[in-house]
Amino acid sequence: MLYPEKEIVRVSSSITFGHYFPGNSLLHRLDPRMKMCALFLLIVVLFITRSFWGLLLIGVFVFGSLVSTGISLKYFFRGLRPIAYIIFITVVLHFLFTPGGEVWLRIGRITIESDGVYLGIFMAARLMLLVMMSTLLILTTSPVALTDTIESFLRPFRRLGVPAHEIAMIMTIALRFIPTLMTESEKIVKARIARGADFTSGNIFERARSLIPIIVPLFVSAFRRADDLAVAMEARCYRGGENRTRMRELCLKRIDFIGFFVVVLLVSTIVALRIWQ
Repeated sequence: MLYPEKEIVRVSSSITFGHYFPGNSLLHRLDPRMKMCALFLLIVVLFITRSFWGLLLIGVFVFGSLVSTGISLKYFFRGLRPIAYIIFITVVLHFLFTPGGEVWLRIGRITIESDGVYLGIFMAARLMLLVMMSTLLILTTSPVALTDTIESFLRPFRRLGVPAHEIAMIMTIALRFIPTLMTESEKIVKARIARGADFTSGNIFERARSLIPIIVPLFVSAFRRADDLAVAMEARCYRGGENRTRMRELCLKRIDFIGFFVVVLLVSTIVALRIWQ
């Protein structure tokens, strides 16, 4: 039985989260610690702002940063498809269950009111910006830099017995395994389709049941990759801890402080707009 090309599930090609996009842009060259601090500030102000003007300012800043990196817009926004369902559900729930304002549509006991429409669109934009900022950080920061950044932030907690390096390494490996597992799942799905499996027909329960033959080999492959990674780290005498050396030490430069100042200026502007309102 032949299946059209559009029925083949393309997973890894539609997910950009977890990938690193090499480049030499200003955002690539910034210190990862400054980028993570800037991301934290933007996330905080993203959740405290209550106007579309604040979201618009953040959106312009994020879009401008994206353009400056040289990353293809098609490639970037293609990775946002998986959250389209979450955004759609968020919008629908706010449309249907947020009362207030003028009634725009009435279907029996269900009403769609202006406050619900406003809040639904606002929450969708907020969620979209949150994912865009996080994805942009991952795309422009190498895994090694992410590990060093997380470890540097957790270093003060070593006195409390927190294994900073081990936690940073685990988080980075988990992050880097996302695209690997997506690619592996795509190969398994294509192999199943080539053997006559059907993932597109039937009700939701039948489709969920058809995914069981995919989950089992995917878990086996994940455990095998984890074992290979452990063996490779041991073969290279990896020990971590205090005596670990680095090829490139993190060092703050003037451009890092300038970039962080721009983010602080943006955050201050949005906070001022919220106070004036």
